[in-house]
Amino acid sequence: MRETPLHQRHREAGARLVPFAGWEMPVQYMGIREEHQAVRTAAGVFDVSHMGEVESSGPGALDFLQRVLSNDVAKIPVGGAQYSLLCREDGGVLDDLFTYRLGEQRYLTVTNAANHERDFEWMAAHGDGFDVEVADRHADYAMLALQGPDARAIAATLVEGRLPARMTCAAMEVAGVTALVAGTGYTGEDGLELLLPPDGAVAVWDALLAAGAVPVGLGARDTLRLEVCFHLYGNELSEQRDPVTSGLGWCCKEETGFIGAETVARVRAEGAAEQLVAFTMPAGGIAREGNPVAGGGVVTSGTMSPSLGVGAGMAYVPADRAEPGTEIEIDVRGRIRGAEIVTKPLYRREESQ
Repeated sequence: MRETPLHQRHREAGARLVPFAGWEMPVQYMGIREEHQAVRTAAGVFDVSHMGEVESSGPGALDFLQRVLSNDVAKIPVGGAQYSLLCREDGGVLDDLFTYRLGEQRYLTVTNAANHERDFEWMAAHGDGFDVEVADRHADYAMLALQGPDARAIAATLVEGRLPARMTCAAMEVAGVTALVAGTGYTGEDGLELLLPPDGAVAVWDALLAAGAVPVGLGARDTLRLEVCFHLYGNELSEQRDPVTSGLGWCCKEETGFIGAETVARVRAEGAAEQLVAFTMPAGGIAREGNPVAGGGVVTSGTMSPSLGVGAGMAYVPADRAEPGTEIEIDVRGRIRGAEIVTKPLYRREESQ
Protein backbone atom coordinates (compact mmCIF):
# COMPACT_ATOMS: atom_id res chain seq x y z
CA MET A 1 0.00 0.00 0.00
CA ARG A 2 1.21 3.49 -0.80
CA GLU A 3 1.44 6.08 1.97
CA THR A 4 0.99 9.85 1.90
CA PRO A 5 3.59 12.17 3.48
CA LEU A 6 1.24 12.45 6.48
CA HIS A 7 1.00 8.73 7.18
CA GLN A 8 2.92 8.94 10.45
CA ARG A 9 0.80 11.87 11.62
CA HIS A 10 -2.33 9.79 11.03
CA ARG A 11 -0.91 6.93 13.09
CA GLU A 12 0.06 9.27 15.91
CA ALA A 13 -3.48 10.68 15.93
CA GLY A 14 -4.96 7.21 16.34
CA ALA A 15 -6.59 7.17 12.92
CA ARG A 16 -8.22 4.01 11.65
CA LEU A 17 -6.29 3.31 8.45
CA VAL A 18 -7.83 1.36 5.58
CA PRO A 19 -6.86 0.44 2.01
CA PHE A 20 -8.27 2.90 -0.54
CA ALA A 21 -7.35 2.97 -4.24
CA GLY A 22 -3.98 1.40 -3.49
CA TRP A 23 -3.25 3.76 -0.58
CA GLU A 24 -3.43 3.31 3.19
CA MET A 25 -5.69 6.21 4.18
CA PRO A 26 -7.40 7.41 7.37
CA VAL A 27 -11.11 6.61 7.32
CA GLN A 28 -11.74 8.25 10.70
CA TYR A 29 -10.07 9.64 13.82
CA MET A 30 -12.58 10.38 16.59
CA GLY A 31 -15.60 9.13 14.63
CA ILE A 32 -17.36 9.83 11.34
CA ARG A 33 -20.33 11.66 12.86
CA GLU A 34 -18.16 13.88 15.05
CA GLU A 35 -15.82 14.71 12.17
CA HIS A 36 -18.76 15.37 9.86
CA GLN A 37 -20.29 17.84 12.32
CA ALA A 38 -16.92 19.53 12.87
CA VAL A 39 -16.81 20.38 9.18
CA ARG A 40 -20.43 21.54 9.13
CA THR A 41 -20.00 23.78 12.21
CA ALA A 42 -16.30 24.76 12.38
CA ALA A 43 -13.45 23.43 10.24
CA GLY A 44 -11.80 20.14 9.38
CA VAL A 45 -8.74 19.25 7.36
CA PHE A 46 -8.48 16.20 5.11
CA ASP A 47 -5.37 14.54 3.73
CA VAL A 48 -6.25 13.99 0.06
CA SER A 49 -2.70 13.51 -1.16
CA HIS A 50 -3.78 10.32 -2.92
CA MET A 51 -5.47 12.47 -5.57
CA GLY A 52 -3.55 12.73 -8.83
CA GLU A 53 -2.33 15.71 -10.88
CA VAL A 54 -1.70 16.10 -14.60
CA GLU A 55 -0.09 19.24 -16.00
CA SER A 56 -0.80 20.38 -19.57
CA SER A 57 1.41 23.15 -20.91
CA GLY A 58 2.46 24.76 -24.16
CA PRO A 59 0.90 26.71 -27.04
CA GLY A 60 -1.57 23.92 -27.78
CA ALA A 61 -2.63 23.25 -24.18
CA LEU A 62 -5.99 25.00 -24.50
CA ASP A 63 -6.96 23.25 -27.74
CA PHE A 64 -5.86 19.93 -26.25
CA LEU A 65 -7.93 20.35 -23.11
CA GLN A 66 -10.94 21.48 -25.13
CA ARG A 67 -10.74 18.11 -26.87
CA VAL A 68 -10.36 15.89 -23.80
CA LEU A 69 -12.42 17.76 -21.18
CA SER A 70 -16.18 18.22 -21.40
CA ASN A 71 -16.41 21.83 -20.21
CA ASP A 72 -15.39 25.01 -22.04
CA VAL A 73 -11.80 25.36 -20.88
CA ALA A 74 -11.45 28.67 -22.75
CA LYS A 75 -13.65 30.24 -20.08
CA ILE A 76 -11.14 29.56 -17.29
CA PRO A 77 -9.22 32.77 -16.56
CA VAL A 78 -5.65 32.61 -15.33
CA GLY A 79 -6.08 31.87 -11.65
CA GLY A 80 -9.44 30.19 -12.23
CA ALA A 81 -10.82 26.70 -11.63
CA GLN A 82 -13.36 24.57 -13.49
CA TYR A 83 -15.13 21.24 -13.04
CA SER A 84 -15.42 18.89 -16.01
CA LEU A 85 -15.58 15.27 -17.13
CA LEU A 86 -13.30 12.97 -19.06
CA CYS A 87 -15.44 10.95 -21.48
CA ARG A 88 -15.18 8.18 -24.05
CA GLU A 89 -16.61 8.56 -27.55
CA ASP A 90 -19.75 6.69 -26.45
CA GLY A 91 -20.28 9.14 -23.60
CA GLY A 92 -19.13 6.81 -20.84
CA VAL A 93 -17.51 8.80 -18.06
CA LEU A 94 -13.87 7.99 -17.29
CA ASP A 95 -13.53 10.50 -14.43
CA ASP A 96 -14.64 13.84 -13.04
CA LEU A 97 -11.92 16.43 -12.64
CA PHE A 98 -10.96 19.91 -11.50
CA THR A 99 -8.69 21.98 -13.73
CA TYR A 100 -6.78 25.03 -12.50
CA ARG A 101 -5.31 27.53 -14.96
CA LEU A 102 -1.89 28.42 -13.60
CA GLY A 103 -0.77 30.59 -16.53
CA GLU A 104 -1.64 31.55 -20.09
CA GLN A 105 -0.41 28.18 -21.39
CA ARG A 106 -0.27 26.09 -18.20
CA TYR A 107 -3.05 24.04 -16.58
CA LEU A 108 -3.15 21.58 -13.68
CA THR A 109 -5.89 18.92 -13.66
CA VAL A 110 -6.66 16.98 -10.47
CA THR A 111 -7.82 13.38 -10.96
CA ASN A 112 -9.43 10.85 -8.67
CA ALA A 113 -6.92 8.54 -7.00
CA ALA A 114 -8.28 5.27 -8.37
CA ASN A 115 -8.33 6.63 -11.92
CA HIS A 116 -5.13 8.64 -12.03
CA GLU A 117 -2.92 6.32 -14.04
CA ARG A 118 -5.67 5.60 -16.55
CA ASP A 119 -6.56 9.29 -16.81
CA PHE A 120 -2.96 10.27 -17.46
CA GLU A 121 -2.50 7.58 -20.09
CA TRP A 122 -5.76 8.62 -21.79
CA MET A 123 -4.80 12.28 -21.81
CA ALA A 124 -1.24 11.64 -22.97
CA ALA A 125 -2.47 9.37 -25.79
CA HIS A 126 -4.77 12.12 -27.05
CA GLY A 127 -2.04 14.74 -27.01
CA ASP A 128 -0.77 13.72 -30.44
CA GLY A 129 -1.40 16.47 -32.95
CA PHE A 130 -1.38 19.21 -30.31
CA ASP A 131 1.58 21.38 -29.38
CA VAL A 132 1.30 20.37 -25.74
CA GLU A 133 3.34 18.69 -23.04
CA VAL A 134 1.28 16.38 -20.84
CA ALA A 135 3.11 15.51 -17.61
CA ASP A 136 2.24 13.30 -14.64
CA ARG A 137 2.78 15.57 -11.64
CA HIS A 138 1.38 13.31 -8.93
CA ALA A 139 4.74 12.84 -7.22
CA ASP A 140 5.21 16.62 -7.02
CA TYR A 141 2.19 17.38 -4.85
CA ALA A 142 0.63 16.60 -1.52
CA MET A 143 -2.94 17.87 -1.15
CA LEU A 144 -4.92 19.04 1.87
CA ALA A 145 -8.55 20.15 2.01
CA LEU A 146 -9.49 22.67 4.70
CA GLN A 147 -13.28 22.85 4.83
CA GLY A 148 -15.98 24.39 7.00
CA PRO A 149 -17.39 27.79 8.01
CA ASP A 150 -14.22 28.60 9.98
CA ALA A 151 -11.82 27.37 7.28
CA ARG A 152 -10.93 30.76 5.83
CA ALA A 153 -10.45 32.36 9.22
CA ILE A 154 -8.04 29.58 10.17
CA ALA A 155 -6.14 29.83 6.88
CA ALA A 156 -5.92 33.61 7.19
CA THR A 157 -3.77 33.22 10.30
CA LEU A 158 -1.18 31.28 8.29
CA VAL A 159 -0.90 33.35 5.10
CA GLU A 160 -0.14 36.88 4.02
CA GLY A 161 -2.48 38.38 1.50
CA ARG A 162 -6.05 37.76 0.44
CA LEU A 163 -7.23 34.18 0.13
CA PRO A 164 -8.61 33.18 -3.29
CA ALA A 165 -12.37 33.37 -3.78
CA ARG A 166 -14.55 30.41 -4.70
CA MET A 167 -13.45 28.74 -7.96
CA THR A 168 -10.19 30.67 -8.13
CA CYS A 169 -6.62 29.80 -7.14
CA ALA A 170 -3.35 31.53 -6.30
CA ALA A 171 0.20 30.68 -5.27
CA MET A 172 0.67 31.63 -1.61
CA GLU A 173 2.90 30.95 1.38
CA VAL A 174 1.02 28.83 3.93
CA ALA A 175 2.87 28.39 7.23
CA GLY A 176 6.05 29.13 5.33
CA VAL A 177 5.38 26.59 2.57
CA THR A 178 4.68 27.65 -1.02
CA ALA A 179 1.33 26.20 -2.06
CA LEU A 180 -1.32 26.50 -4.71
CA VAL A 181 -4.37 27.59 -2.71
CA ALA A 182 -7.75 27.01 -4.39
CA GLY A 183 -11.25 27.99 -3.37
CA THR A 184 -12.63 24.53 -4.08
CA GLY A 185 -13.83 21.56 -2.05
CA TYR A 186 -15.99 18.44 -1.84
CA THR A 187 -18.12 19.07 1.24
CA GLY A 188 -20.71 21.73 0.41
CA GLU A 189 -19.06 24.11 2.88
CA ASP A 190 -16.79 27.04 2.18
CA GLY A 191 -13.14 26.15 2.24
CA LEU A 192 -9.83 25.74 0.47
CA GLU A 193 -7.74 23.04 -1.11
CA LEU A 194 -3.98 23.27 -0.83
CA LEU A 195 -1.57 21.68 -3.30
CA LEU A 196 1.94 21.79 -1.91
CA PRO A 197 5.32 20.04 -2.06
CA PRO A 198 5.22 16.66 -0.29
CA ASP A 199 8.05 17.68 2.04
CA GLY A 200 5.98 20.64 3.26
CA ALA A 201 2.83 18.66 4.05
CA VAL A 202 3.65 17.89 7.69
CA ALA A 203 4.44 21.51 8.55
CA VAL A 204 1.20 22.80 7.01
CA TRP A 205 -0.87 20.00 8.55
CA ASP A 206 0.55 20.72 12.00
CA ALA A 207 -0.05 24.45 11.58
CA LEU A 208 -3.68 23.95 10.54
CA LEU A 209 -4.38 21.71 13.54
CA ALA A 210 -2.67 24.16 15.89
CA ALA A 211 -4.84 26.95 14.45
CA GLY A 212 -8.04 25.06 15.25
CA ALA A 213 -8.86 22.64 12.43
CA VAL A 214 -9.63 19.04 13.35
CA PRO A 215 -8.40 16.06 11.31
CA VAL A 216 -11.12 14.41 9.24
CA GLY A 217 -11.02 11.05 7.48
CA LEU A 218 -12.47 9.65 4.28
CA GLY A 219 -15.58 8.38 6.07
CA ALA A 220 -16.85 11.88 6.82
CA ARG A 221 -15.66 13.08 3.44
CA ASP A 222 -18.13 10.62 1.93
CA THR A 223 -21.09 11.56 4.14
CA LEU A 224 -20.40 15.28 3.59
CA ARG A 225 -20.29 14.99 -0.21
CA LEU A 226 -23.36 12.75 -0.25
CA GLU A 227 -25.47 15.26 1.67
CA VAL A 228 -24.79 17.86 -1.02
CA CYS A 229 -25.20 15.30 -3.82
CA PHE A 230 -21.67 15.52 -5.16
CA HIS A 231 -20.82 12.58 -7.40
CA LEU A 232 -18.37 9.84 -6.44
CA TYR A 233 -16.67 8.00 -9.26
CA GLY A 234 -17.56 4.32 -9.20
CA ASN A 235 -20.90 5.11 -7.55
CA GLU A 236 -22.75 7.90 -9.37
CA LEU A 237 -20.27 8.03 -12.25
CA SER A 238 -19.02 5.21 -14.46
CA GLU A 239 -18.30 4.24 -18.03
CA GLN A 240 -21.78 2.69 -18.18
CA ARG A 241 -23.66 6.01 -18.00
CA ASP A 242 -23.37 9.29 -19.90
CA PRO A 243 -23.11 12.76 -18.34
CA VAL A 244 -26.72 13.77 -19.06
CA THR A 245 -28.07 10.65 -17.37
CA SER A 246 -25.73 11.35 -14.47
CA GLY A 247 -27.10 14.87 -14.03
CA LEU A 248 -23.90 16.54 -15.20
CA GLY A 249 -25.00 17.82 -18.58
CA TRP A 250 -24.39 21.32 -17.21
CA CYS A 251 -20.61 20.82 -17.38
CA CYS A 252 -20.70 19.51 -20.95
CA LYS A 253 -20.34 22.04 -23.77
CA GLU A 254 -20.82 20.10 -27.01
CA GLU A 255 -19.76 23.06 -29.17
CA THR A 256 -16.15 22.56 -28.03
CA GLY A 257 -16.00 19.19 -29.78
CA PHE A 258 -14.83 17.22 -26.76
CA ILE A 259 -14.55 13.45 -26.98
CA GLY A 260 -18.08 12.13 -26.45
CA ALA A 261 -19.81 15.40 -27.44
CA GLU A 262 -21.94 13.79 -30.15
CA THR A 263 -23.31 11.20 -27.75
CA VAL A 264 -24.02 13.83 -25.11
CA ALA A 265 -25.85 15.98 -27.68
CA ARG A 266 -27.97 13.02 -28.77
CA VAL A 267 -28.96 12.01 -25.23
CA ARG A 268 -29.69 15.63 -24.37
CA ALA A 269 -31.99 15.92 -27.41
CA GLU A 270 -33.74 12.58 -26.95
CA GLY A 271 -33.91 12.65 -23.17
CA ALA A 272 -32.21 10.23 -20.81
CA ALA A 273 -33.96 6.98 -19.93
CA GLU A 274 -32.79 7.29 -16.31
CA GLN A 275 -32.15 10.12 -13.91
CA LEU A 276 -29.99 10.39 -10.82
CA VAL A 277 -32.18 11.41 -7.89
CA ALA A 278 -31.77 12.12 -4.20
CA PHE A 279 -33.97 10.39 -1.64
CA THR A 280 -34.66 10.29 2.07
CA MET A 281 -36.10 7.45 4.18
CA PRO A 282 -38.30 9.19 6.78
CA ALA A 283 -39.84 5.90 7.96
CA GLY A 284 -36.44 4.50 8.87
CA GLY A 285 -33.73 2.37 7.33
CA ILE A 286 -30.46 3.00 5.54
CA ALA A 287 -30.02 2.07 1.89
CA ARG A 288 -26.60 1.20 0.54
CA GLU A 289 -24.85 1.16 -2.80
CA GLY A 290 -26.26 -1.58 -5.03
CA ASN A 291 -29.64 -1.92 -3.30
CA PRO A 292 -32.30 -2.33 -6.02
CA VAL A 293 -35.20 0.08 -6.41
CA ALA A 294 -38.56 -1.57 -7.04
CA GLY A 295 -39.79 -0.98 -10.56
CA GLY A 296 -36.29 -0.35 -11.90
CA GLY A 297 -33.28 1.51 -10.66
CA VAL A 298 -30.46 1.13 -8.17
CA VAL A 299 -29.03 2.97 -5.19
CA THR A 300 -25.61 4.47 -5.90
CA SER A 301 -24.82 5.85 -2.43
CA GLY A 302 -26.61 5.78 0.91
CA THR A 303 -25.97 6.60 4.55
CA MET A 304 -27.52 7.87 7.75
CA SER A 305 -27.27 11.61 7.18
CA PRO A 306 -25.65 13.24 10.23
CA SER A 307 -27.13 16.62 9.31
CA LEU A 308 -30.67 15.44 8.52
CA GLY A 309 -30.96 12.61 11.02
CA VAL A 310 -32.54 10.21 8.51
CA GLY A 311 -31.40 7.67 5.96
CA ALA A 312 -30.55 9.42 2.70
CA GLY A 313 -28.83 8.76 -0.59
CA MET A 314 -28.85 8.88 -4.35
CA ALA A 315 -30.18 6.42 -6.91
CA TYR A 316 -30.78 5.97 -10.61
CA VAL A 317 -34.47 5.55 -11.41
CA PRO A 318 -36.53 5.57 -14.64
CA ALA A 319 -36.96 9.13 -15.90
CA ASP A 320 -40.75 8.95 -15.60
CA ARG A 321 -40.44 8.23 -11.85
CA ALA A 322 -37.85 10.87 -10.98
CA GLU A 323 -40.00 13.79 -9.84
CA PRO A 324 -39.47 15.07 -6.28
CA GLY A 325 -42.26 13.80 -4.07
CA THR A 326 -42.39 10.41 -5.79
CA GLU A 327 -42.44 7.53 -3.33
CA ILE A 328 -40.21 4.55 -4.09
CA GLU A 329 -39.37 1.25 -2.44
CA ILE A 330 -35.84 0.00 -1.91
CA ASP A 331 -34.82 -3.59 -1.23
CA VAL A 332 -32.40 -3.31 1.69
CA ARG A 333 -30.93 -6.78 2.19
CA GLY A 334 -34.26 -8.46 1.55
CA ARG A 335 -36.38 -5.97 3.48
CA ILE A 336 -38.49 -3.46 1.55
CA ARG A 337 -38.00 0.09 2.81
CA GLY A 338 -39.96 3.16 1.78
CA ALA A 339 -38.24 6.29 0.48
CA GLU A 340 -39.19 9.61 -1.06
CA ILE A 341 -37.45 11.35 -3.92
CA VAL A 342 -36.47 14.87 -2.88
CA THR A 343 -34.97 17.91 -4.53
CA LYS A 344 -31.16 17.97 -4.67
CA PRO A 345 -29.11 18.74 -2.68
CA LEU A 346 -30.15 16.93 0.47
CA TYR A 347 -28.37 19.51 2.65
CA ARG A 348 -28.13 23.25 2.05
CA ARG A 349 -25.62 25.28 3.97
CA GLU A 350 -27.85 28.33 4.34
CA GLU A 351 -30.52 26.27 6.12
CA SER A 352 -28.08 25.42 8.90
CA GLN A 353 -27.16 29.02 9.69
